[in-house]
Amino acid sequence: MRRLKLYLVRLFKQSAVGACALTVLLFPAAAKGKCLIADAAETTVYVGGMTAGFTLPAGGVQIVELSSVPCGEGSRRPAEEAGLRAGDIILAADGISLSAIGDLTAALERSGGREIVLTFSRDGETRKLTVRPAKDKNTGNFKIGVLIRDTLSGIGTITYIEKDGLHFGALGHGVNEGAAPDAPEAKVYACNIIGVKKGTRGKAGELKGLFLNDRAIARAEHFCSTGLFGTFSDGYDFSACETAQIAPVSEATIGKAVIYSTVDGTQPKTYDIAIAKVDANDRDNKNFVIKVTDEALIGETGGIVQGMSGSPILQNGKLIGAVTHVFLNDPTRGYGISIERMMAGERER
Repeated sequence: MRRLKLYLVRLFKQSAVGACALTVLLFPAAAKGKCLIADAAETTVYVGGMTAGFTLPAGGVQIVELSSVPCGEGSRRPAEEAGLRAGDIILAADGISLSAIGDLTAALERSGGREIVLTFSRDGETRKLTVRPAKDKNTGNFKIGVLIRDTLSGIGTITYIEKDGLHFGALGHGVNEGAAPDAPEAKVYACNIIGVKKGTRGKAGELKGLFLNDRAIARAEHFCSTGLFGTFSDGYDFSACETAQIAPVSEATIGKAVIYSTVDGTQPKTYDIAIAKVDANDRDNKNFVIKVTDEALIGETGGIVQGMSGSPILQNGKLIGAVTHVFLNDPTRGYGISIERMMAGERER
């Protein structure tokens, strides 16, 4: 088991300051929307609420930190000198695609110290630059002075699992770290929440958990702007899971509702919330404004925290959506996506 450092959630101020907001097309509201609503009304799913640990391919080689390379001329920082930054995802070297750390290492060795052209992604934009590797005097290997990773790991919450086929949806928003949208090598593990950093005004809290690496519970297959999707294992025990019908956003009303979340251990609990606003046509997947009213949850977490993204929202016993965002100026308040928009986003990807 390993303690998680990274989280697959995006928590925003109401103005989305300091984070990358989701931008998606509005789900068509004509005949196609009516068909989805009709289908959804007949669908019964297992209600999620359990946290899960995800590992996803990064879609390249992501720079975590810039560093120095000891060499004969003292030390150099080739990546920094060339203009690379932490967070950039290196996609190719001299036109050859990179998907793993070893691919970049091999490309640097092939260079023999000559300049190479790196193709990389930054803020969703693909760019190119040249960098001259330095020869590490201690190892003899050519390096550019970067700490890198080729996978992304984090905690998120499962929203629903379809009874027929065990298809699941989670998170309720995109994974904006450059990972490839089709993720056949992605893994989903059971997760044990061992602590909580409470949210306070101006600072988001977070769940702290452990991957249970011997308990792969599902296969993640792809993700889009409305969530991460895949298939649960046949052997997963659903005996403790409640079931609910899916309801379209047109059935949601201002007033009482509940969320299912796991903030301790591995089993979800229900917590009271209030829906303060319903907006079926929001273009940023913010169909609901919600407020946590459950004193027990507020006492334990301060409200909505990192790791709760994807927590299912139920009203009148029906699944209507998932928690996606928190207001940094008030951690008891946040946004939710409607379940029909979440599912439609996957179909439209």
